Amino acid sequence: MRTALTAFVVLPLLEWISFARLERTLDAAARLLPAAPVDQVAAAIWVDSLLARLPPPWRFTCLRRAIVLYHMLRAGGAPVTLCIGVRREGDASLRAHAWLLIDGVLALEPARIAERVSMFTEIVRFPAARALVP
Repeated sequence: MRTALTAFVVLPLLEWISFARLERTLDAAARLLPAAPVDQVAAAIWVDSLLARLPPPWRFTCLRRAIVLYHMLRAGGAPVTLCIGVRREGDASLRAHAWLLIDGVLALEPARIAERVSMFTEIVRFPAARALVP
């Protein structure tokens, strides 16, 4: 239920506002509710299953998957980071991928994709690294 609710709120918002703004909004909303631990593997399975069944324009993509899981895990208190990277293909086209890190380690990626994540150059991460102020 939590997965479906998150997906049905987050995915339409992603179509209308920037991810940076969406992150701030979701972060503020998550602080209003007590953190409830999330079974990370079960959440990933549910998100994959749910997104596979959605019609366009909410069909499964790595970005939609990562965003829904990112929000769910952050709301559950997990130290999760969402990363987006790009790589150039042999035909000069550009490919992108979104993935999650938990405690700085690649997490919840299908094995066939996890081995290729290192081929992407990270261009952005959320939450953004903040500079230390002396």
